[in-house]
Amino acid sequence: MTTRVHLVRHGHHALLGRILCGRMQGVQLDDLGCEQIAVAAELIRRRAPTAVQSSPQRRALQSASIIAARCGLPVEVVPAFDEIDVGQWTGKSFADLAPEKAWQRWNAKRGRARPPGGESMSALQRRVVRHVEQLSGQDGTFVIVSHAEPIRAAVMHYLRMPLDRFQLVEIEPASVSTIRFNGRHIAVARVNGEVTA
Repeated sequence: MTTRVHLVRHGHHALLGRILCGRMQGVQLDDLGCEQIAVAAELIRRRAPTAVQSSPQRRALQSASIIAARCGLPVEVVPAFDEIDVGQWTGKSFADLAPEKAWQRWNAKRGRARPPGGESMSALQRRVVRHVEQLSGQDGTFVIVSHAEPIRAAVMHYLRMPLDRFQLVEIEPASVSTIRFNGRHIAVARVNGEVTA
C-alpha cells in the first residue's frame, strides 16, 4: 500500500513578499497566481489524485478549486493545514517588522519563539503532521493546498530537520512537495517542485 501526499502552496497574490498576511481575510490570487496553479493542476491531474484538500484561507481555496476542477474532485476544507496564526503581526509589512526584536528572535529561533498573540512553529508542525499521519494509512494520492509555513513544517518533520533551520527549505508559490509512505518506509520525494506559468 502506497500513500502519496502532494503539498501544494497556493499561487501568487499581490501582497506576496511585502505583507505578512497570515490569516488576514480576503487575500486572493492574482492573474499570475491563477496561471501558476493552472499549470500545477495539469501536472497533478496526471497523477490521478484520490482527494483534494485545502486550508480554509481564500487564496488556498481558490488554488484548490482550480486543481479540483481539473481533476473532477470536490475540495475538502482541512483546518489542520490552515496558515500559521501570526497574531499581532497579521497584516504588517515586512519592512515594519524588520527592526522589531521579537521578529528578529522569531526568525533566529523559529523552533522556540512565538509571534505575539500567535501560534508557535512547533504547534503548527504538530497539527500538520497529525493530519498527514492520518492519511498515511490509506492507499491513494492526496493533494493538500496550503501555505509556505505549514508545508515547510511538514517537510522538515519528515526530513528530521530542526525548525530553527527553516530558512534552508524554500517553498515557492504553486510549488509541489511530495511525501511518500510505503508501509514503514517514508520518503520526501520532492521539495519545492517548480511549476512555471
